[in-house]
Amino acid sequence: MFTHNFDPVLLDLGVFAVRWYSLAYIFGFLIGWWYGKKIIIKKFQIINYRFNLREFDDLITYIIISVIIGGRIGYVVFYNFEYFISNPLAIFKIWEGGMSFHGALIGIIIGTYIFCKKKSLQTLFFLDIIACTAPIGIFLGRIANFINGELIGKVSSIHWSVIFPKVDMLPRHPSQLYEAFLEGLILFFILNNMIFKNGYKTGTCSYLFLIFYGLFRIISEIFREPDPQLGYFFNFLSMGTILSLMMIISGLIVWFYLRNKNEV
Repeated sequence: MFTHNFDPVLLDLGVFAVRWYSLAYIFGFLIGWWYGKKIIIKKFQIINYRFNLREFDDLITYIIISVIIGGRIGYVVFYNFEYFISNPLAIFKIWEGGMSFHGALIGIIIGTYIFCKKKSLQTLFFLDIIACTAPIGIFLGRIANFINGELIGKVSSIHWSVIFPKVDMLPRHPSQLYEAFLEGLILFFILNNMIFKNGYKTGTCSYLFLIFYGLFRIISEIFREPDPQLGYFFNFLSMGTILSLMMIISGLIVWFYLRNKNEV
């Protein structure tokens, strides 16, 4: 059993503090950007998909904006709508916390579509690249969640349980680490193994991301406390589970659509 004693702040400079969560976002974007270009060079240029790599650099700006706007709007709508509708100015106080992965995902899809439409590029091509790099940021983000002592797990008697003193003195599942392992490491392995296979079809990693992330998130939600302001729907479904089920359904729809177009 382990007692959580991590400080969410890595470096406090008085007027400015360096937080682990902020670093997770920064390094998630930077490493994902670098690795995404590696995928393009090693894989897609081999099959003569010609385009300027600077296009991917430009896309990163869209992704960053999409993640912030989509993640925040998603949290407002999915997780705390009543509070924010009564306190609309609080929507802009992102530094106080409150981001939704599913909202960020929707933002990325919309932002990528707009970018590709403007540049006359193939949307699914870029979404495949993003799908393969996204687990890097997810992994770092879940580690930061653990360091922050947030998104805690359910009470447990397992020997690797963790006590979060800022919450209570009960041993709990380290659900953040479960998510880092499933949604980060395992998902990264699945997608990046797939994208380098011979005969790869554009769009495959996009729908696999939706299906496998949704599945892994649902598994993780079993061990994670529901959001206190929401609780469970129908006494057993958390908001994260509902949204992840919608992800799986969306992934299956994309799969059937591409198969019918003879692209899978």
